[in-house]
Amino acid sequence: MLVIDGSVGESGEQVLRSALTLSMVTRRPFRMERIRSGRGLPGLTPTLIDAVHAAVAVCNAEVSGDVPGSTSLSFRPRAIRGGAHALTLASGGSTTLVLEMLAPALLRATEPTRLRLEGGTHAPGGPSHEFVALAWVEAMRAMGASIDVTLEQPGFGHPGAPRGVLSAVIQPGAIGRFEREVRGPERTRRASVLAAGIAESVVERELRIARERLGLARDHLHRITLDPSLGPGNVFTVELEHAAGTSVFVSFGERALRPEQVAELAIGRALAFHESDAAVEAHLASQLLLPMAIGKGGVFTTTEPSPRATAQIALLERFVEVDVDLTTRDERTFTLEIRGADV
Repeated sequence: MLVIDGSVGESGEQVLRSALTLSMVTRRPFRMERIRSGRGLPGLTPTLIDAVHAAVAVCNAEVSGDVPGSTSLSFRPRAIRGGAHALTLASGGSTTLVLEMLAPALLRATEPTRLRLEGGTHAPGGPSHEFVALAWVEAMRAMGASIDVTLEQPGFGHPGAPRGVLSAVIQPGAIGRFEREVRGPERTRRASVLAAGIAESVVERELRIARERLGLARDHLHRITLDPSLGPGNVFTVELEHAAGTSVFVSFGERALRPEQVAELAIGRALAFHESDAAVEAHLASQLLLPMAIGKGGVFTTTEPSPRATAQIALLERFVEVDVDLTTRDERTFTLEIRGADV
């Protein structure tokens, strides 16, 4: 059984989700030790337990150690099952992170999958639905994956708040090669605010910063106002659409942040990406490593890889025969090439 150190990475959480995916795909069992060691509250969190149980549901895995606070987990996968799966994340955690964890495995099922996830669709700590639908799904389709995602109801992941609902249809198929070294000319840029139970003045201030900093006309500024009972929720999104694909930058409103600061968090990342020659922004880059490694590989340019990406690469090398080559193109742009294992 493969033994993995669960203390690595920014929090160890992405390492566990990726290990679950790789285990399902390769049918290789693993034991993770020292989960979130060194954190204020080490061990499995409710959101990680939800991820483990979601993996168990789609492959009937044998698991031990899946209790709150456990610092060790063993996972033995069985055959991946497609069909209908309706999963509720008891913690209200990120449905999008669970979708990204399950999708590479469900592409290997023998029948199509209809997946329904209840939890947070716009929860801090995970990608928003807009990021998944506009950037991640687009990139997965470029690799030949047939994935359709629908937002049935937004959910902001607050304790006691209504759960969001995300559904997906995943058709079985192989993961092909991904290539995106040049992003091409910019076609358009947009900014939007998704708000529930938030003062209109907050929305106006965020959109004003977007107009000033990104040079946007009014028809490229959008507001989506939801029923206040779903909130409070405040999600600010910037989309940069280039010929090669769309890059999405998201920030979430918090009590401690002024509206201008919320907007600037996403705008700053968008402008830094714009000033580079990279074709894939850093968050999407780290999420493409796994499907590329188990598929036919590929090459893309990106900004400086994050610690999360570095930890991801180390885990991939433990599970599958994969070569990752990172080279510096200039001080802002890196080329990442993967020879996939095609498992």
